[in-house]
Amino acid sequence: MKLLPEPPLTLLHLCGYGTLATHSIALPGYPFATVIPYALDAAHNPVLCISALAEHTKNVLADPRVSLSVVQPGADDVQDTARLTLVADAERFEPNEALRARYLRYLPKTEDLLALDFMFFRLRPKRIRYIGGVGRMGWVEEADWAALPMLSTELEEQFLKDTRSQLSVQVKLLGADCFGIDYEVKGERHRQRFPDAPLTAERFATAAPRFAAELC
Repeated sequence: MKLLPEPPLTLLHLCGYGTLATHSIALPGYPFATVIPYALDAAHNPVLCISALAEHTKNVLADPRVSLSVVQPGADDVQDTARLTLVADAERFEPNEALRARYLRYLPKTEDLLALDFMFFRLRPKRIRYIGGVGRMGWVEEADWAALPMLSTELEEQFLKDTRSQLSVQVKLLGADCFGIDYEVKGERHRQRFPDAPLTAERFATAAPRFAAELC
């Protein structure tokens, strides 16, 4: 069954970490899975920052075919809650200043690691298997994910700058895109979805501040 991309997109934004599965080079033929934090870039692709010494990093450098699995935070019954597995190719890259700033908004503790041997990888989805609960499942194809609209860095940064001063000190803005706003309250991740998403750049500039006001 083919699915719309927004449900898995929302789940990826709500989760701050997932289980990364790589091909083991120490035990060829066996998968190697480890829990790892991530943040999404403007194109909604997961970005990882991982140590050169880590087993999974060595595996990715040898074979870039990976998967990332996440489950809805706080789920009581994992069989009846949202979860997904993103099958992807991992590519090493150097983030520009805007993407680095975005990554550190979501994962600020990473900043101390950047002076060490940590390196960035972007996951390019090939297919996404999404399960919304018992009997509710399907695939999101590579082309559909790649066609998702993106919000420019300039619009996101301007929105964050204009909105921060209007919010309660307990609300920490993380990022925004054409589908919603990511924020934290007392360290817990939340997402304010836009009901008429995706928003065009013009609609985002006028509508996003109104929805941000509801975060207070």
